[in-house]
Amino acid sequence: MSQIPDSKHMTATLGTRILGSVAVAAVLLMTLLGLVVSPEDLVQGHAVRMLYLHVPSIWIAYAAFVLTAASSVLFLIRSRSRTDGGRHHDRLAGSAAEVGVLFAGITLVTGMLWGRVTWGTYWQWDARLTTTVLLFVTYLGYLALRRLPSDPIVRGRRSAVMALISFVNVPIVHFSVDWWRTLHQKASLSVGRRPEITGEMYWTLLYSTLTVTVVASWLIVHRYRVIRLEELRDEEALNALIASRLREDDVGN
Repeated sequence: MSQIPDSKHMTATLGTRILGSVAVAAVLLMTLLGLVVSPEDLVQGHAVRMLYLHVPSIWIAYAAFVLTAASSVLFLIRSRSRTDGGRHHDRLAGSAAEVGVLFAGITLVTGMLWGRVTWGTYWQWDARLTTTVLLFVTYLGYLALRRLPSDPIVRGRRSAVMALISFVNVPIVHFSVDWWRTLHQKASLSVGRRPEITGEMYWTLLYSTLTVTVVASWLIVHRYRVIRLEELRDEEALNALIASRLREDDVGN
């Protein structure tokens, strides 16, 4: 008879299933609002509908990288004092970075498609596009560093330093449209600045941002649990190897 797996060895809980269901429903409504309810633009036509994925994606990427940086700082502080080495913060940093890279990639793809319509080309060495690519690549490097075989605490410290270095580019990306002459428009949503859009487009964009936030939250929680399961798997494999060696020594004696 098969055993029912313990909850700590599963990638989903009741809470994450509910959150995932809410995310799916929110995405369906977001699709309806973006493709049907929201009007097309007088100049860009239906291409403006990419706004509802492009803008929320970069904001979520920013938020994920902020979480990665904050968790990395906490890991560096607590890695020497906590019994578990502050591994919780390291896992959170890694899971948030994975989600941030995903949405940074979505931002680049939708930006290129949008640029083809508005600029007549998929790519320009524009300040916003170039800094976003650098952001994407540096965090890919961070994720690659996390995969290198090493002691978990040592690897976590190196990754934390890399995360903090990579984070320097986040404000550069955001303010690039203000600091340099760029083809990219000003931010559609910005704290302390009047929105560039109004009416149904504005409310659809706000709802889309909320929806993408829910999706990203579910992904971070899911990836956190997967990382924890990978650690448990490695620990169990190491314990099994040690036990096997001890048995061999007992037989030899």
